[in-house]
Amino acid sequence: MFVLQDITFEFGARVLYSDLSWHIRPKDKTGLIGANGTGKSTLLRIISGDYSPSAGEISRRNGLVIGFLNQDLLSYLSESSILEVAMEAFERANVVHHQIAEVLLQLEYDQSDNVLERLHRLQTEYEALDGYQLQSKAEAILEGLGFSTNDLNRPLSQFSGGWRMRVMLAKTLLQQPDLLLLDEPTNHLDLPSIQWLEQYLQEYEGAVIIVSHDRFFLDKTVNRIAEIEYSQLTLYKGNYSDYLLEKEERRIIQQNAFKNQEKYIREQERFIERFRAKATKATAVQSRIKALDRLERVDAVDDPSAAIKIRFAVDRQPGRIISKLDVSEKAYGSNLIFRNTQAEVVRGDKIAFIGANGKGKSTLLRMITGSEPFEGDAEPTHNVIPAFYAQHQLESLHVDNDCLEELRSAAPDESDTTLRSILGAFLLQGDDVFKKIKVLSGGERARVALAKTILAKANFLLLDEPTNHLDIQSVNVLVEVLNRYEGTYIVVSHDRYFLSRIANKIWHIQDHELKEYPGTYDEYELSKKPVAAPKPAAQVKQPAPEIKTKNEAKAVKPGNELQKKEKQRIEQQLAKLDKQLEPIRNEHEGLSQKLSDPELYKNKQAFMEAQQAFDACDKRLKSLESEWESAYGRLIELGT
Repeated sequence: MFVLQDITFEFGARVLYSDLSWHIRPKDKTGLIGANGTGKSTLLRIISGDYSPSAGEISRRNGLVIGFLNQDLLSYLSESSILEVAMEAFERANVVHHQIAEVLLQLEYDQSDNVLERLHRLQTEYEALDGYQLQSKAEAILEGLGFSTNDLNRPLSQFSGGWRMRVMLAKTLLQQPDLLLLDEPTNHLDLPSIQWLEQYLQEYEGAVIIVSHDRFFLDKTVNRIAEIEYSQLTLYKGNYSDYLLEKEERRIIQQNAFKNQEKYIREQERFIERFRAKATKATAVQSRIKALDRLERVDAVDDPSAAIKIRFAVDRQPGRIISKLDVSEKAYGSNLIFRNTQAEVVRGDKIAFIGANGKGKSTLLRMITGSEPFEGDAEPTHNVIPAFYAQHQLESLHVDNDCLEELRSAAPDESDTTLRSILGAFLLQGDDVFKKIKVLSGGERARVALAKTILAKANFLLLDEPTNHLDIQSVNVLVEVLNRYEGTYIVVSHDRYFLSRIANKIWHIQDHELKEYPGTYDEYELSKKPVAAPKPAAQVKQPAPEIKTKNEAKAVKPGNELQKKEKQRIEQQLAKLDKQLEPIRNEHEGLSQKLSDPELYKNKQAFMEAQQAFDACDKRLKSLESEWESAYGRLIELGT
């Protein structure tokens, strides 16, 4: 359907991709991942035709329709209603609809056969385009993305950037492109809208490529992963969780290959050094030197995760109550947000604040910090030092500072070594610390702002959507930072993986009141699932007791009979497993001996195949042995 062949693309002197190839097939649903700066969004722009590669070939199926949702669409403004903007997706249908309106006006003074024939043709085409159902389709998608029915006729210009992006997403989905490109589609969606989009993409007939940091979203929507790393693209089958497993397997194989090859190289070098001066060994020495020169080297394996070595201490210990509000009412004009509700934060709380946008989550955070007035009371607290992170913090960064200067301005008493360590913990390492804020990507700016928040040594953090603009690796770093943090925090986020790793309490808003669930996010999700009600006792027909004679009761021993049959079944299972284990053990031994042969490492391909065969055999062997041990343990329990 769409093929990239040996693509090369540079930004100045920096090479983003070198000889990158990718065959995108119909109905592929692919998650495009990689660290910030590896060129995920750029690759989407190459596929969409916005950018051209400096080398390589691009081929595409004739008539292929590509839809592209990108962050540039945030700047799109229109005085048209959001329903009209969304329906711009139906270009041909809109043209035909306009022509039908013109012909109907013409019919008022001209009822000739030509005019009637033209109207018939247009109406037939409009019906074939499903024109009479298009408005209801647009309304359904807009409402699925969180708009109310009353919103549909409001001008696009009245909505914030995040809500405008939802309109552009609706327009892109309504186009029903053959290839749908989505760049961070969940950044501006709340949890109900994310779940709606997951369901929509699962049923989508075309191919989809998604750039996203939301691991749960990728798990629900994609069937393959494409990773950009070292200027190349590597494909993996399955969703994100499957990718992690296969990535780790590949990493272990490569690590073993590297170690074994290094051992082989050392042995050859020792032989060369030892016998270099002996004439009788000259031929053997030269042979081994040539073999080392021809050897295709296995790359060392990078550490798969960043190590966080900073202890994020708080400046002072607060009292037991961090915040306590008794809210009589909070409203914006006629828009009621809260009434008769209480919010209490206790020292040690790690709170995930979830729910649909517009319900008052950010408002409540500001009420807690005292920057938002409300009707009610706030209980005084002791030694509480709050720090508030929200998206506007990115705009308050000093763009002419470099990263190190920006942190130094927030913590002048800290040493540069400490500041560089904190930036390193947030994946800004080496010369990156001297980058000017104005040249940083959105994700890099978010990490600098988060580092500044942590540096405040506050004992109470309020984080509003901290994972927006972060890549998956950066989200993992933030998870580890918060798990090491000694204070209390409230986090507003729609990233379910992130929330499942950092919270011990869940807040949500229902009927203008704050509700609390005392447990993790996974436990909260489990608690929402309906539990099947037990069948009423009256409906269960109990069998009548059977009256037996004393001799009959003694003769019938159903428990012993069942136990005997179960033992026979397990003994048969063990015999079958023994037969299966013998050839696999022989195969395992043979592959192990093969891997111990130094000659194998002269050929990288042969080694990789042997290593993969050994790992697969080892996995089967362990699985069968585990099954055998489990069955044997059950036999012992029954009594042999």
